[in-house]
Amino acid sequence: MNGRKYFDVGKMVRLAVLVAILLLLAYTPLGYLKVGAVSITFLTIPVAVAAIIVGPGAGAFLGGVFGLTSFLQCFGADPFGAALLAINPILTFIMCMVPRILAGWLPGLVFRALHRRYLDTIGAFVASLCVSVFNTIFFVSALILFFFGTEPMRALGDSVLAVIAVLVTTNALIEAIACTVVAGGVSRALLHFVPLKPVKQ
Repeated sequence: MNGRKYFDVGKMVRLAVLVAILLLLAYTPLGYLKVGAVSITFLTIPVAVAAIIVGPGAGAFLGGVFGLTSFLQCFGADPFGAALLAINPILTFIMCMVPRILAGWLPGLVFRALHRRYLDTIGAFVASLCVSVFNTIFFVSALILFFFGTEPMRALGDSVLAVIAVLVTTNALIEAIACTVVAGGVSRALLHFVPLKPVKQ
């Protein structure tokens, strides 16, 4: 029975569809809105939907796919990312991957905790907001931790607060609103048609 649970065909299909949507967003103008050195991303939306309707593991997986597409942007598509890649490719990879994996996994746990209390609607919107907020917090924190003081970062500001003020502005607000409204609404609708199995207390 446990093997069947982990290889549930319905979950695999939903996961595959969400991966396809994420890749479509990543490699078309729909996924990123670039404003100078700052990018507004909507790739958190399929990550949030996966975390809610499939589970924390699926959220982490989609977050990993998101992180991988972000890392690939550093090979010429994103000048700022390319500059960081030239400084330290290993830290750049970690910075792109780990925050996104955590931003998919932790909100999935948040939703499951609220699902236990039969708060699916609230849980869907709260978890969707968490994906965007966690992504911003973890990514900016990793960026500052790994690269503060380097030439690309000095172009953004001379202090941690100055860098945060540049990176976390209206872009974070737009991402949070878009992810909360779109992912929360879509996830709640999908849960109506594909309800989760009851969580054991």
